[in-house]
Amino acid sequence: MNQVEYERLKSADLIVDCVYKGGKSGNSSDDPIHLLLQTEIQGGFRRKGSITKEPKKLQSICLVSNLRDNDWPDLLDVFNGYFVYYGDNKKPGKELHDTGKKGNLVLKYMFDSLHLGTRENIPPIFIFTYTGVGRDVVFRGLAVPGLDTIKETDDLVAIWKTKSNQRFQNYKATFSILDVQQISRKWINDIICNNPFLANAPDVWKNWRETGSVKRLCVQNSIKVRSKEEQLPSSSSENSMLNTIIEYFDHHEFERFAADIFSLLDNNVESIEMTRFWRDGGRDAIGKYRIGLSVDPVEVEFALEAKHYRANNSVGVKEISRLISRIKNRQFGVLVTTSYVGKQALSEVKEDGHPILCITGGDIVSILKNIGINTKAETENWLTANYTKDI
Repeated sequence: MNQVEYERLKSADLIVDCVYKGGKSGNSSDDPIHLLLQTEIQGGFRRKGSITKEPKKLQSICLVSNLRDNDWPDLLDVFNGYFVYYGDNKKPGKELHDTGKKGNLVLKYMFDSLHLGTRENIPPIFIFTYTGVGRDVVFRGLAVPGLDTIKETDDLVAIWKTKSNQRFQNYKATFSILDVQQISRKWINDIICNNPFLANAPDVWKNWRETGSVKRLCVQNSIKVRSKEEQLPSSSSENSMLNTIIEYFDHHEFERFAADIFSLLDNNVESIEMTRFWRDGGRDAIGKYRIGLSVDPVEVEFALEAKHYRANNSVGVKEISRLISRIKNRQFGVLVTTSYVGKQALSEVKEDGHPILCITGGDIVSILKNIGINTKAETENWLTANYTKDI
C-alpha cells in the first residue's frame, strides 16, 4: 500500500487503501484522522460539528474500526462495496441513544434522513480501518447510509446483546461505499470550513445527494481459496463456542443444526426438508432457495450435506466429490462442517466452478454471533433451548 507520512497529513488527499501514518509522540496528538479531517481525536465514531442543538451542523463523520472485535464484528466487503458498522452502545446500563459521543443518535438521524429523502442533511462519511501498527490507519472509502440490496427496514437495526447477564441494545448499520478513488484536499478543506458549495465534491457523491442513486465501489473477486486459519475461529472464545457445538451433537443430530445454520445465514432459504437416513442418496437435506422479486420469485433446489468433524479433521476431496456427484441438474450444493475444507478440495471447487457453498467452523461461529450469541455459555443455552437431546 502507498502511505502518507504524518508530517504531510494536513495537505494530503484521501486515496482508497492508502495508509496514513500516525505520529510518534506517544499521546493522542499522534492521531492521523484528526489532522486529516479535524474530527474528534479518539473513538470509533468521530464527527466534526455538533448534533446537540442542530443535527444539520454536522460537517463530516468518520467511522473507524479495527475489524477485529469479536463481540461487535464490523465488516468491510471490498468486493461488493459496503461496510457494516456497530454503534457505540457496547456496554449495558445505558439506553440505545444515551452514549457519550451521541454516535447512535447520529446514526438514527442519518438513516431517518435517508428514508425521508432529505439526503442534503447527511454529511460526508469517511471509512477508516486501523493497520495494527501504532495509530496508522487505512482510508477505505467515502460512504453513504443504506444498501440497495437490503430493505430499508434492515439497513439500521437495533439488536439485543447480553453482557454479565445484562441485556442492552446497539445499532447495526449498513453503508454503501461509493465508487470514488480519491477525495481532493480542496473538498476536505471545504468540509472543514463548513463551505456549503459542492464544486469540489466527487460527482458520484453529488449525484447520490441529488437523486439517491448509488454507484458502489465494487471490484472483481479473483479466485481465492481460504486457508485453514481463515475457515476456523480466530480466538479462544470462538474456539470454545465451536467445541461446544461439536460436543453437543452426534453425527445424525448435527444435520438439523446444519440446516438451521444455512437458514440463519440467508433469509432467501425458502424451505429445508431433512431426508430419511435410508433414502437420502447421500444428502442430509434438500431445500428450496428463492431468487428474484418477492412477488414473483424463482425457486432453485439445493442439496445439503453436514460433516460433524473435529476442528482439525478436514473435509477432503473424497467428501466434496461425493457431494458434487449427488447434485441433480439445476441444483446447487451446501456443505456445512464444524471443521474446514482442505486446500486441494476447495481449489477444485473454485477452479472448476462447481456450485458448492462451504460453511465451515469459523463461519458457523460468525453466524451465531450475528444473532447475538457470543460466548460458550450463551451457545450452550441456545443449543439446549433449540435442540432436545435424544434419550
